[in-house]
Amino acid sequence: MSRSISASLTVFASALLLAVAGGSAAAPNPQPGFDASGMDRAVAPGDDFFSFTNDGWERRTMIPADRNSVGLFADLRPAAEARLRALLDEIAPGEPIDTQRGKLRALYRAFLDERAVATRGVAPLRTDLGRIAAARTHDDLAGLMGEAHAGFGASIFDLDLAKDVRQPDRYAVYLGQSGLGLPGRDYYLLPRFAPQLAAYTAYAARLLGLAGWSDPDRSARDLVAFETRVARASWSQESERDPLTTYNPGLLADLDREAPGFAWKRFLEKAGLSPTQRLVLTTNTSVSKIARIYAETPLETLKAWQAFRTADAASPYLPDAFIEARTRKLGGQLGLPPRWQRGVRLINTAMGSAAGELYVQRFFKPESEATIKALVDDLRVALVARIDAASWMNPDTRAEARRKLARLEVQVGRPKRWIDYSTLIIRPDDLYGDVVRTRAFDWQRRVRQLAEPWNKSDWRFWPQDATAYNENGQLIFTAAMLQPPFFDPKADAAINYGAIGSVIGHELSHQFDDQGRMSDARGQLRDWWTPSDAAYFTAQATRLAAQYSALQPLPGLHVNGDLTLGENIADLGGVSIAFDAYHLSLAGRRPPLIDGFTGDQRFFLSWAQGWREKTSDDETRRLVATDVHSPAMARVNGVVRNIDGWYGAWRVRPGQRLYIRPEDRVRIW
Repeated sequence: MSRSISASLTVFASALLLAVAGGSAAAPNPQPGFDASGMDRAVAPGDDFFSFTNDGWERRTMIPADRNSVGLFADLRPAAEARLRALLDEIAPGEPIDTQRGKLRALYRAFLDERAVATRGVAPLRTDLGRIAAARTHDDLAGLMGEAHAGFGASIFDLDLAKDVRQPDRYAVYLGQSGLGLPGRDYYLLPRFAPQLAAYTAYAARLLGLAGWSDPDRSARDLVAFETRVARASWSQESERDPLTTYNPGLLADLDREAPGFAWKRFLEKAGLSPTQRLVLTTNTSVSKIARIYAETPLETLKAWQAFRTADAASPYLPDAFIEARTRKLGGQLGLPPRWQRGVRLINTAMGSAAGELYVQRFFKPESEATIKALVDDLRVALVARIDAASWMNPDTRAEARRKLARLEVQVGRPKRWIDYSTLIIRPDDLYGDVVRTRAFDWQRRVRQLAEPWNKSDWRFWPQDATAYNENGQLIFTAAMLQPPFFDPKADAAINYGAIGSVIGHELSHQFDDQGRMSDARGQLRDWWTPSDAAYFTAQATRLAAQYSALQPLPGLHVNGDLTLGENIADLGGVSIAFDAYHLSLAGRRPPLIDGFTGDQRFFLSWAQGWREKTSDDETRRLVATDVHSPAMARVNGVVRNIDGWYGAWRVRPGQRLYIRPEDRVRIW
């Protein structure tokens, strides 16, 4: 199945902990990937392992005004953006506009030309707002919501074109709740978000005023009241995580019967979809409630809502007053990133595949693919061993789990197929129109895919996005992820396995988290677990959720253990698998003592320093309310306290805050 783990141990990641946010440099250290100066040895590891590992770094680190967090992962994005900026700047002015490189240059330069954007002013937006103002009926506005999927604007219902989890070789149209401008329903319903809701209302009034909409203050109050009704009708994010209850197939006739009050046929046709298209309702009960709310809401309020959401979506491509009006009170961010950086982000959104080709050609080393695949195979061996050792698993369930793991496809660096942008029209003097055309191009491309087999190169992220993820039976590592500080052959094996090894283990474990376990070896959503297996898993998962819900990243602010359950299972599984793989790689040898730390200690330090992060309080509150990932301190402390090897490495004893009795530790994979 794989070559030996020990054959791979020197080629992996992470000078990772040398990177210090905000541009400051860690003290010189002879061991790549380990920042001893970032630790706080006054903290006992068994009381708070995250603080023990990272508080020295946090005290000397400041969050820049144009960001709401800094840290290892937060810093990977601007680093990749700087590389892409250099690539865009290298494209010669004489590059023909009909070539892919020429289109990249023209779109990027159009964004950078602030004078041209200011000269055109609000005129492009007013054309769109004029169409909204001209709507005479609710049905007219439903049509505009359908069109918004291929341009600016918004819809109270989300259409997503993605792999059909019941027929994994095909695509499906998923339809569910939408319509909220704030990050989630809690922002409308919980008192602790009242300041953000007030700021959002003021922002809506300011933006409508800039756009020339009549009575902007009253319109803002009305549209926020409308969104608040939609929020009350919406499912919680925890409920949306259930893959079984969110798969409800049907047709247009079913929508007309079960969710009256909305012009479904017109909505779908204006989105470019056939009225005979098979649909999968995700949040089926909320869709019917929101349709009723839509029918009951005055047309003028709905038009103001669509005008605001259109102006909001278009604001980055209008004069500076629009983007400056956008509220930054949600995440604690006080300033805007420089214009070149916002231009690069437009390129990533609008022509991400073309930009990815440039990035891969310059920064991706082909030998990295073989290296990562070898390490994946090694961690697969460790996970198979854990599956085989799981006494609670029925033999049939175990056999299917092994088949699923064996069939997992690994893609590294880049997709096998790039997007062809030859039909996309970019005009150097029309930024607003360019962005609309790129959105229409992408939506129409996705609609065409509905008639085709599922495309394994249809990545959710581009090569220049620093991430690794598990989706649809694929384990994907982007090119931007496979560079220092996460990918460096010079680091000690313990550091490597604690860093990139745990990341790979995390993604492997997603195959068997509370959502991933619902799909079989073919990627088909079905129940292949025996009742006793499912009961054991559910009991362990419930205990893990309760552990995380007790953690507080800020005083009085608790982690949502149910919302973050899948990621927490993957974190715990990933570190456990990587720790096993590290020990297997030693082949019985005793690792050296380096900088006074044992191999096991360096492994856990590497994991914990990998999650060093400093985040504004407002951003932390947003993430706790909306993100399926736990805050950094919880990702570290919540994992290590359930791993026996951590207790031995750091001599953690009863009475210390993170201590859990062996019989109470969560053991899944």
